[in-house]
Amino acid sequence: MIWTDRVYSFLSLIGLEINNISIYEQALTHSSYAHEKGKQRCNNQRLEFLGDAVLELIISDYLYEAYPNLPEGKLTKLRADLVCEASLARLAFDLNVSRYLRLGKGELMGGGLTRPSLLGDAVEALIGAVYLDLGLEKCRHYVLDIYKPILKELQEGVLMRDFKTLLQEFSQARFAITPHYRIKSERGPDHDKEFEAEVILTEQPVGSGWGRSKKEAEQAAAKEAWCKLTS
Repeated sequence: MIWTDRVYSFLSLIGLEINNISIYEQALTHSSYAHEKGKQRCNNQRLEFLGDAVLELIISDYLYEAYPNLPEGKLTKLRADLVCEASLARLAFDLNVSRYLRLGKGELMGGGLTRPSLLGDAVEALIGAVYLDLGLEKCRHYVLDIYKPILKELQEGVLMRDFKTLLQEFSQARFAITPHYRIKSERGPDHDKEFEAEVILTEQPVGSGWGRSKKEAEQAAAKEAWCKLTS
């Protein structure tokens, strides 16, 4: 399948009816690929810059309307959680963006297709492309649609960057293995107990963390592992 057909296939899978295919091809082209082909300007960096601003506007507007009683500081914190690298990487994994990215050989060999920052940048570039191609209102509709699972967590008061899911998707893509967890220790009386969990990859501990439940401790361990492996 030629490149343009692959991009059309991807856009169809993610529910986009587009006008200008070339801008989406650019959104899915990393600078390393463009540099290797001698077309330095034909990469997604400018679209990423634009998409970042458009995403912040859409999320800011959503939060402003959905939470009229929250002060500015709280709205800023929620927006930061919604547009952070972990949230964007989660969207990239959900959309399967890595299958359609064009990377240079060096970046590809270095594991670029599993690098959360690179995948998050591609999502922002796609948002920038949708904005330029379809306009702000259709872009807003699409962004809020792909954000539905995260926004539902926010509405239910349980918004949390799901580091266990992120770590699992990352480790399966990078190492072709699934992390597993074990409770390493616990402390405190029965009515106020805390647990320490450890996450294991390739038979080695890669992160640990404490929580007031085993699930909370596992999330803390996954967060530490995620930050170490993706920094």
